[in-house]
Amino acid sequence: MTVPERKVLEAILLLADEPLPAGHIGEVLETPRVEVEASLRELARLYAEEDRGFVLREVAGGWRFYSHPDCAPWLERFVRERKSARLSGAALEVLSIVAYRAPISRAQIAEIRGIDSDGVVRTLLQRDLITESSRDSGPGAPLMLTVSRGFLERMGLRSTGDLPALATFIPDSEAVEEMESKLSPGA
Repeated sequence: MTVPERKVLEAILLLADEPLPAGHIGEVLETPRVEVEASLRELARLYAEEDRGFVLREVAGGWRFYSHPDCAPWLERFVRERKSARLSGAALEVLSIVAYRAPISRAQIAEIRGIDSDGVVRTLLQRDLITESSRDSGPGAPLMLTVSRGFLERMGLRSTGDLPALATFIPDSEAVEEMESKLSPGA
């Protein structure tokens, strides 16, 4: 196996999110499947000999990189302790609006918030928390947004129908009066 071929094989395997059949890799490399399989077996052997933190395995009809089983205790600690990026207050506000009012357009979100929310919407789309679901039949046919399957999975919901009622978040009149009295000057 030549060095450029090894580099390309490794790069392709790093990009793969599922096991890649040797035949598919061969098509990309314009190399016979048998030669690609031999190269993959050689790489797997080399990685094992070098005792790397990863292994190359043939699974489910294809080839894929996996973390080395010996590294499991540290990887578990890494995943457990890893802090995920928090959402800003604006992002939480937009996400709530989409969750409770979907399908909703960007313009409708801006109208509710009183401020342009395109940047926040882009962030939520990139994080797979909301998705573009359809087009409105009204003027300009704006894209309509709804929460994504990823949002529902992360929140443990079957649908937005499982969200708590908004009324549970609205304080009663006594609580509002108490807050006003505490926030009033001279109180």
